[in-house]
Amino acid sequence: MDNDYQIRLLAAIMFTDMVGYTSLMQKDEKHAKELRDRHREVLEKQITEHKGKVMQFYGDGTLSIFGSVIEATKCAIMIQQELQCDPKIPVRIGIHAGDIVYDDEGVYGDGVNIASRIQALSVPGGVLISEKVNDELRNHSEISTILIGEFRLKNVKKPIEIYAVNSDGLALPDPRELESKAGFSSKSIAVLPFTNMSADQDNEYFSDGITEEIINALTKIEGLKVTSRTSSFAFKGKNIDIREIGNKLNVSTVLEGSVRKFGNKVRITAQLINTTDGYHLWSEVYDRSLEDIFVIQDEISKQIAGRFAPKQDKELQQKTFVKSHTRNVDVYNLYLKGLYHFNKWSYPDFQKAISYFEEAINVEPTFALPYSGLANCYTVLSAMGRIPVHSAYITAKELAIKSLELDDSLAESHISLAIVKLFHEWDWDGALNSFEKAMELNFGSSIVHHPYSIYLAVQGDIEEAVKEMEIALSFDPLSPNLLSSLGEMYIFAGRYDDAIEQINKALELEPNFINAKIHLSYAYLSKGEHNKAIKILDGIDFSNDKECEAGTIGFAYALAGARHRAEKHLKILLDKNDRKEGPSNSLSLAYIYAALGNKEKMFEYLDKSYEERIGGLIFIKIVPVFKKHSNDLRYKLLLEKLKLA
Repeated sequence: MDNDYQIRLLAAIMFTDMVGYTSLMQKDEKHAKELRDRHREVLEKQITEHKGKVMQFYGDGTLSIFGSVIEATKCAIMIQQELQCDPKIPVRIGIHAGDIVYDDEGVYGDGVNIASRIQALSVPGGVLISEKVNDELRNHSEISTILIGEFRLKNVKKPIEIYAVNSDGLALPDPRELESKAGFSSKSIAVLPFTNMSADQDNEYFSDGITEEIINALTKIEGLKVTSRTSSFAFKGKNIDIREIGNKLNVSTVLEGSVRKFGNKVRITAQLINTTDGYHLWSEVYDRSLEDIFVIQDEISKQIAGRFAPKQDKELQQKTFVKSHTRNVDVYNLYLKGLYHFNKWSYPDFQKAISYFEEAINVEPTFALPYSGLANCYTVLSAMGRIPVHSAYITAKELAIKSLELDDSLAESHISLAIVKLFHEWDWDGALNSFEKAMELNFGSSIVHHPYSIYLAVQGDIEEAVKEMEIALSFDPLSPNLLSSLGEMYIFAGRYDDAIEQINKALELEPNFINAKIHLSYAYLSKGEHNKAIKILDGIDFSNDKECEAGTIGFAYALAGARHRAEKHLKILLDKNDRKEGPSNSLSLAYIYAALGNKEKMFEYLDKSYEERIGGLIFIKIVPVFKKHSNDLRYKLLLEKLKLA
């Protein structure tokens, strides 16, 4: 459009968004539309009364502009207070002031982008504003605000201070929740893999292990956001500018260093760097004996804690961040080797990890960490279908309990036990208890939030599950597994376009990630775009897992209405069943029969899955092909047996 038709002005920009509208449409379209209509009526009335103008309505939200910041804020307060009356409508509101350009096609400008990002950060029933808006409100005592913190918003160059309007009936957000959404906090750090400077390159496991121990220690510092291992290790061996790393990981500081091991001596260097300008904030060199390795890690952690929490210096002098789990350096090295191979996430490496963990346990049976590592190996291998489910979970539980008996201060051990209770024992209260203990011990870790999100989804609380998975991802933003898992949660929530966006991010990082491709195909299937879904599945190399191929593609063909092709894959699974080879595939058969519309066979194999205690059965409450039979007595009985009714 010609510039003559464009209008540029300084305005207060307000974005609103009705929370959970898409999910509600999936459940009750009529009720969702009634709430949306009431939402629009309230907005139109209040915006008009406060001399504003609605520039754009979109499905479940609005973009409005005002000539006055005061009027925009008062309008937002009135909207939220009115929407608290029954029927209550959860709405997020964000306000910013800045230059805008608008014409017949819409409203543009940096101010619009910032207001949109602030709204996305907000919470249902809350009003968030930028520091620019807050400055305008300082002389208006009738409007109270609270500083929430400084946040780096997507596509916004500099961090922005965000305030919450504090008025009767308005919700105030938890700063930690906002940090997880924004992905940035001024008190944040990523620990890059320490470089192995030893003559023996095989000592790389040692430098990686030290890095991981420091990451784990820093997560115990209250108020400090620490990037998880997967994202930090994505930069291993890459010569990338610290400022770029800071942008990609959304952190204010980076810790980097090196490890040189020679005989019984070790030299560790460490530097803390500001990601805004690349300047060093602190550096140190440690020359010690190997027996002092835990002391060095603790000293580094205390130095960093002092940087972020100077008021707690006296307390930090007494606090121990890195616990000496063993005095035997050789056993510690065996554990680090096991951890090194576990984190490679391949079947041969899991076998090597098991070997090293078992050797560490044989040498020192009272060392807790290898038991936790070994429990995780059995859990993952059973989930991969490499070992029988029942025996794997029994072994995993015994190992997790042993680890807890030896040291109940390990969040990893509580998580190992929580996963057993979740996927095998179906002990929901027990799982929740273990998750809560793990949270107390290590809130700032994705390894806690990721499985807890699954627990919430299984219980049917999809919105909270999405929130937990978003928190997990904020601690590990470059994890293909978490990006794909968040995409899966979005599918359960009916947010298919958001799911596709997240899963594609995972595939950008790891193009051959099979799980992500499967989730992407399901997102397209859920949207009804069957051809796209099948094209994705046809491009996956299933040569190492023909059963996964039969179950996954058979289900997709069945949903797409390609019955003949689906039955061909169904036969592969049935033949394998008859031969009684390897782990059970009853649940895969239930999925395909459900998609084919064969209800009798579906329930037959769901019952078999229950008898065989197949972990994936716990998703029955949220998987659409099963959930649509919720009125069937057999479905209700199965939920009761699972204690999910």
